[in-house]
Amino acid sequence: MAHFDNYDYLKTSNACVKCGKCLPDCTIFSINGDEATSPRGFIDLLGAYQRKEIPLDKNAKDIFETCFLCTTCVRVCPNSLPTDTLIENIRYEIAQKYGIAWFKRIFFYLLKHRKIMDFGFKLGAIFAPLLYQATKDGNSIQPRFTLPLVKNRIFGGIAKRSFLNSHSEEICFVDSKQSQKTRKVAIFIGCLGNYNYKNVGESLLVILEALQINAKLAKGQKCCGAPAYFTGDFASVDTLIRQNVEYFESFIEEVDAILIPEATCGAMILEDWKHFMEKDLELKSRIEKLLPKIYMATKYLESQTNLVEILNNIEQNRLKQEFQSPKQTFTYHDPCHARKVLGVYQEPRKLLQQNYQLVEMEDSTACCGFGGVTIQTERFALASKVGSKKAKMIEKTQAQFIVAECSACRMQLSNALYQANVEIPFLHPLELIAKIIKENQSLFFNKKCDIILHNLI
Repeated sequence: MAHFDNYDYLKTSNACVKCGKCLPDCTIFSINGDEATSPRGFIDLLGAYQRKEIPLDKNAKDIFETCFLCTTCVRVCPNSLPTDTLIENIRYEIAQKYGIAWFKRIFFYLLKHRKIMDFGFKLGAIFAPLLYQATKDGNSIQPRFTLPLVKNRIFGGIAKRSFLNSHSEEICFVDSKQSQKTRKVAIFIGCLGNYNYKNVGESLLVILEALQINAKLAKGQKCCGAPAYFTGDFASVDTLIRQNVEYFESFIEEVDAILIPEATCGAMILEDWKHFMEKDLELKSRIEKLLPKIYMATKYLESQTNLVEILNNIEQNRLKQEFQSPKQTFTYHDPCHARKVLGVYQEPRKLLQQNYQLVEMEDSTACCGFGGVTIQTERFALASKVGSKKAKMIEKTQAQFIVAECSACRMQLSNALYQANVEIPFLHPLELIAKIIKENQSLFFNKKCDIILHNLI
């Protein structure tokens, strides 16, 4: 990874005017108030490091690993300084100097070898019930008793069969021979959606059935590379990007789009892949050729299909009924990678507001505190503090659902709500949309989709 060595931190450090506009919105600064762990603090320290005024010692390592990479500072900075890119690169240097923890190396190895990952999760589904039980909403698992290290922390459920292994690769809702206008989309499900929140993919299939769009479960997909990227394992990132690009190229001409129902995966693929390959012009060019067909799922469904119209028609039918049940309420959490990186936030709200009532929380854009592998394992106390603040915002809304297009946010906030004894179920927007369609399935579906609906968790 020689092209990431000798990164120019001074360019950004010299451009920072130390205005402090980033401080009120910085996720880590908001919970510890330490100037060193703030955007301008990070930038100043990195400038000093390049000037050889300070070493990259364990103290510096600890400081740079507190950043949540929420990109809020980039959004509010008058000069749009790339603080996130600096942190990502210094973590590469940290990994080169101090190595990567053994459990992270195992995890990143699994992300590059899906068959082994499949086997591991099958074992997990078999043995997890010895220590964990399903939460009330059935979407997560909680310890049966206090466990070492994880204590009473909850995690996403573990499916006996992953989403990708639960269906054939080609799912034809419409015979393309009967209609030349038949559309087909591929699904990049993401690791958490594949193994832990399987109902996200199942719900997307229900929606595609209603829209009469055929689906390709892109079974050759690998992890997008985000967990390794945020940890500094650039060798794994390089491998995963190259494998995914080659695989995408093998079918891109036969699909109208590739849909990604996960914010972190979406930001990694749509933005970070080309930035990572900035000095590999040949691969960067190949990535850029793919990007026009890659969408966040709600963005595609809202802008490229008639789903809004379908959902509105369902609502109009409801209003005509003699006895109308009130709209269920939801509050929406904006994943950092969706709103701040990709600008996707209006689309899911527009889709959901056709059939549900939106109750905005105090600050929907505040980071949930997931922060990546290092934060979730070695610095989880920081994640808990951030998650606790967000849980209080959610509780105040008294909404019936908390919704976000990101399974990482879902895992983080489901735990935060559980620890705060707040019983508001967390769902993906696709699940709430599929719920409405399911309740009106007689308007849309054939027997094939009934099977999919029956299997919804």
